[in-house]
Amino acid sequence: MPKTMMMYCRFCNKHTPHEVERVRKKKASEFKAGQRRFRRATSGFGGFPRPKFEGREKPTKRVSIRFRCETCKRASTHPTYRAKKFELVEA
Repeated sequence: MPKTMMMYCRFCNKHTPHEVERVRKKKASEFKAGQRRFRRATSGFGGFPRPKFEGREKPTKRVSIRFRCETCKRASTHPTYRAKKFELVEA
């Protein structure tokens, strides 16, 4: 995919060049309720509460992309799609 694309910016209300960036997952917080519950359930002598996932890995991964307008610097995300390989290239 190209690093810059001409796209419609809903904030500028016109077509402007957009910078394409891949959305990466940030480190999960240890203080969120689900993580606290998971830590409490898995601690101690009680054992592991969930069965191990026994299945194949999917052949394609979902790629999240963020488009950032180069004039107003506002970002918008579009629906994700699946791809085996994703790279940004100069076009």
